[in-house]
Amino acid sequence: MKRQIEVFSAGCPVCEPVVKMVEEMACASCEITIYNLVEQCDSKVCVDKMKEYNITSLPAVAVNGKLLSCCKDKGISKGELIAAGIGQVN
Repeated sequence: MKRQIEVFSAGCPVCEPVVKMVEEMACASCEITIYNLVEQCDSKVCVDKMKEYNITSLPAVAVNGKLLSCCKDKGISKGELIAAGIGQVN
């Protein structure tokens, strides 16, 4: 089963390194969806997802439907991404 990774970004210099880090760490068991909130999405799914996860700052990463704890209050860390299984084949 693929690991579902959702990255929420504003397409800015703060967000882009996180997007790149997730993409570089991803493995065959990872399926990444990137939501660039500046561009919005036609279906508004990105806005709905932000509300669902209660995202209040960007960048943010959710894995398998759960917002990573680092995205709730202190920023994204490589350790948190590894702990969520990103880059690890099932």
